[in-house]
Amino acid sequence: MDMSKMEAPANQVSEGKMIDRYVYLENVNMRFVTKKGVFEALKDVNLNIQQGEFVSIIGHSGCGKSTVLNLIAGLLEPTSGHLFCAGREIAKPGPERAVVFQNHSLLPWLTCFENVYLAVERVFGSETKVNLELRTYAALELVGLTHASDKRPNEISGGMKQRVGIARALAMEPKVLLLDEPFGALDALTRATLQDELMKIMAKSGATAVMVTHDVDEAVLLSDRIVMMTNGPSATIGDILEVNLAKPRNRLELAENKQYNHLRAEVLKFLYERHAKKAA
Repeated sequence: MDMSKMEAPANQVSEGKMIDRYVYLENVNMRFVTKKGVFEALKDVNLNIQQGEFVSIIGHSGCGKSTVLNLIAGLLEPTSGHLFCAGREIAKPGPERAVVFQNHSLLPWLTCFENVYLAVERVFGSETKVNLELRTYAALELVGLTHASDKRPNEISGGMKQRVGIARALAMEPKVLLLDEPFGALDALTRATLQDELMKIMAKSGATAVMVTHDVDEAVLLSDRIVMMTNGPSATIGDILEVNLAKPRNRLELAENKQYNHLRAEVLKFLYERHAKKAA
């Protein structure tokens, strides 16, 4: 299953432009009507994400990180502004944008194989059953879970459940993988293990990834760029940090890396200063 071979959309302007603006947010504003009145969650959000890039979105709670992710997923429609993916405007959810949530959302009565197969069947339903099964096994192999294909969610660990969720998303061969704090509910050791696995998976798949996280170390370890959000309401992109660390990355080696620690400090400085200004 080669997820790097995506069919180019008919309205692609040029290859160079498409790579630079694979996911594109233009003057995006998001307001919600609440019992207390209109709440402005996002204001004037502009962002370009390159094809094959891993971007993390970080910020304090309530800064609109998940709102940005849900807009890219097509689960929300912006109050104003436009969002594009692979040259097409995002108007609703689509299989080219797969979401991995903090809660794995597996169906408990189905096996790991069956949970992934459902997603494969939805996207590639016109293919033969043999091909659908091959796609399913390939996705489970990508996350190292072929040995657990016949197990149900209550028979596997939390980390394995998250890997099944990632396999289900990747089985759809998405152009963009959207991750909403996928390891937030896991213990530190399992989280670290899955972060390492995710780096390997993304290198193999070649997919574009956008991840929401609260974890500074996770953002620096995994990302090509870190989008730092200002505090809400009316949250926006405060700064974008280029993570110029060579790949593949080894967390033990990075612990002593001056550039890694500098980048980590830059994110912490941004978050601390923004928080301080809001509290003042």
